[in-house]
Amino acid sequence: MSVRNVLEPFFSRLPAVARPEKQVLFKNKVFWTLAILALYFVLSNVPLFGMSAESIDLFEAYRAFFAGATGSIIVLGIGPIVTASIILQLLVGGEIVKLDLTDPADQAYFQGAQKFLVFIMIILETLPQLFGYITPDAGLAAALGVPTAFVTFLLFIQIVIGGLLIMFMDEVISKWGIGSGISLFIVAGVSQQLVTGMINWMSGSDGLPIGIIPKWYVLIRSGDLFSNGFQYLMINAGLLALISTVIIFLVVVYVESVRIEIPLAHAAVKGARGKFPVKLIYASVIPMILVRALQANIQLIGVILSRYTTVLGEYSGTTPVNGIMYYLSSINGPSDWIPSLVAQHFASMGYASPALWQIGLHLLTDAFLLTVGGIIFALFWIETTGMGAKATARKIFNSGMQIPGFRRNIGSIEKIMLRYIPKVTVIGGLFIGLLTLFASMFGTVGSAGGTSLLLAVSIVYRLYEDLAKEQISEMHPMLRSFLGQED
Repeated sequence: MSVRNVLEPFFSRLPAVARPEKQVLFKNKVFWTLAILALYFVLSNVPLFGMSAESIDLFEAYRAFFAGATGSIIVLGIGPIVTASIILQLLVGGEIVKLDLTDPADQAYFQGAQKFLVFIMIILETLPQLFGYITPDAGLAAALGVPTAFVTFLLFIQIVIGGLLIMFMDEVISKWGIGSGISLFIVAGVSQQLVTGMINWMSGSDGLPIGIIPKWYVLIRSGDLFSNGFQYLMINAGLLALISTVIIFLVVVYVESVRIEIPLAHAAVKGARGKFPVKLIYASVIPMILVRALQANIQLIGVILSRYTTVLGEYSGTTPVNGIMYYLSSINGPSDWIPSLVAQHFASMGYASPALWQIGLHLLTDAFLLTVGGIIFALFWIETTGMGAKATARKIFNSGMQIPGFRRNIGSIEKIMLRYIPKVTVIGGLFIGLLTLFASMFGTVGSAGGTSLLLAVSIVYRLYEDLAKEQISEMHPMLRSFLGQED
């Protein structure tokens, strides 16, 4: 008996959100999307019962990207879902696990395996954090008359429940709402940071308000906005972050509209024509989520190992300061690559600044991971989500459309798609990697992170397109099959 024959019945029995039996009305999809979004914000403000104030957030540098909230029940965010997706994509893409994802049976098996892996990753990402990072409140344990180990167990249960809630909330959005829960949660987290980054009146370490608007108000009134030099204006006053935020927004909106349009004609209805758009960012920004998640998990391993050995590098809190882990960490703003700012950052942690060549190698390593990783994950993503040439050709054929001048069969359509989709996917993966590097280098308003902002803008644009598609498919039911929806 094969491994698949053993696992398939088990995967089919895993708890899941029921699929709708018929097409969900647009207004109902909006309701479910907004309801899950509201629940997400509620959960992000539910603190972990029994956590001490000295706890450390292992994913602090990736917090907006992982769409979790420090110290809350959803501290894991989308981390387990994304990590499970990475593992399966590498296994399937490397043909270690052989699946034809255009086959409904193989696709169902893939989805079951992914859900099972999410369960595993929730536990694997929770346990390391409970050994010296998310620590139990000894005072609470004494007040309750229980050992601290019992409070640690309560923390474990809460974090696991939060991880499961995020997983099922993502399922609700995917089946009953619009877009995906992963994307929605990223947008929610980044938007929250952008708003607070603009208007937060709380004082930072320099005694000035954290938000750009109140900070400029105070600096203008005191006459210090322009008197402290160009670097102060750009970095400390947040002008560079504001400019970077605006540039990223404009570039992403423009690039999302760049596409190749393949002409289509209906085989049965004379004069009925259409176009199949192949966007420059064909695989969307999902590859960047996967690359950054891979880096985050590498850093998680590095932080844990640093407690026992410094072979891979030393850490100051959750920040790598030397060794291979320093080079594999992501660039998160000007203080990670501008030499004078790097020196200040390392001095604040009590470490000597890296040499100029080390800073350059760190930047080049991140650029390599983003560009090459973006290409690889983009190619894997389109194949595992039914966006590849073969799956797209089948969708076009089933919709009754054909490419003018070619025979109406799946093979002919697939040949045309092979001319464009793989090449555009590679170019798009490379471009989005370079754009992510730029966004990461210059930072953003609210310290949301360049990668997170880029993801959020692209996701919002795609969400706008999804809303338009949902409205069209409701008005014109015959288009559902072409849009990849089921009746």
